[in-house]
Amino acid sequence: MTVPRPASRPVEWRVSDNPVSYPEALGFMEERVAGIRGKGMAECVWVLEHPPLYTAGASTRIEELLDPGRFPVFPTGRGGRYTYHGPGQRIAYLMLDLETRGKDVRSFVAAVENWAIAALGRLGVRGERHEGLIGVWVDLGAHGGRPGEIAKIAAIGVRVRRWVSYHGLAINVDPDLGHFAGIVPCGIADKPVTSLLALGITATVTDVDNALMETFEDIFG
Repeated sequence: MTVPRPASRPVEWRVSDNPVSYPEALGFMEERVAGIRGKGMAECVWVLEHPPLYTAGASTRIEELLDPGRFPVFPTGRGGRYTYHGPGQRIAYLMLDLETRGKDVRSFVAAVENWAIAALGRLGVRGERHEGLIGVWVDLGAHGGRPGEIAKIAAIGVRVRRWVSYHGLAINVDPDLGHFAGIVPCGIADKPVTSLLALGITATVTDVDNALMETFEDIFG
C-alpha cells in the first residue's frame, strides 16, 4: 500500500547519532506538527535513538508494567500499550501531512508497516504482518529457530493531530533484549521480541538508516 505524496516541498530528514531524550523528541514533534498544519512547514522524518525508557500508549494497562522502577516511563498519546526504547533500537518519527495524503489513518498505519517490511528486506530479513498483531514480525524458522514461531522485530505506534501524523516506527537492531522484560511489550505476553543481531544479521544503525531512506519514496512517494 502506498500513501500518495502531496505536490509540495521535499520531506526533511533529520538523523541523530547521539541518544535523544524522549521529552526533547516529543517537544520537537509537537512543534513540527503544529507548524505543518498552521505554517506550511516541511514534513519531517527524524531517525534517532533514545536512552533506555518505556513509553505508555493510549491503551496501556498498569499491570503490564512489570518492573516500575527499572527505567523512566513516559505517557504518550500514540496508539498501543507499553513499549521499550533504548540504545540499539532505531526509531523513525514520521511527521507527515495526511490531509494531502488521503486522510486515511488505517492506510497510513499499513504504509508504515510496509515501510518497515521493505527496509528489513534490504537487510536480508523477511518481515511479516500477522492478523490481529500490530507491528512487523519474523518467522524464527528462517533464522535457525522453530518453524512457525514468530517474534516481533518492529513496533509501530502513531498519533494524528489535525491530520498530521507523529510518533512512528521502532526497529530492533541490536538492543539489550532483556530490557523488554520490565513490561509486557505492546500487551503481547506470549510472543517474544527479537532483533537483527539475534537473527544473525550484523547490520549497523547506519545500515538501517540507509534502508529506511532508500525505501521511503517507494511507500510514501
